[in-house]
Amino acid sequence: MTNVALAFLAAGIGAGLAIIGAALGIGKLAAAAMDATGRQPAAGGDIRTTMIIAAALIEGATLFALVVCILLAIKT
Repeated sequence: MTNVALAFLAAGIGAGLAIIGAALGIGKLAAAAMDATGRQPAAGGDIRTTMIIAAALIEGATLFALVVCILLAIKT
């Protein structure tokens, strides 16, 4: 395999792992928020706000990881 092919393979694997990690993180975050809302329905708005902020941070880190993967792929 050439260096370009290996770079594309590594970028694809890295992007896939980043997406899987983000999906697992947001899934656990949503499950915990739903559990907390079920235990204390009065705090639903505060829990939702905190969940959205945390989800945005996870998405930001995932986007950064994807950009790094793409830059590594096109650098060769």
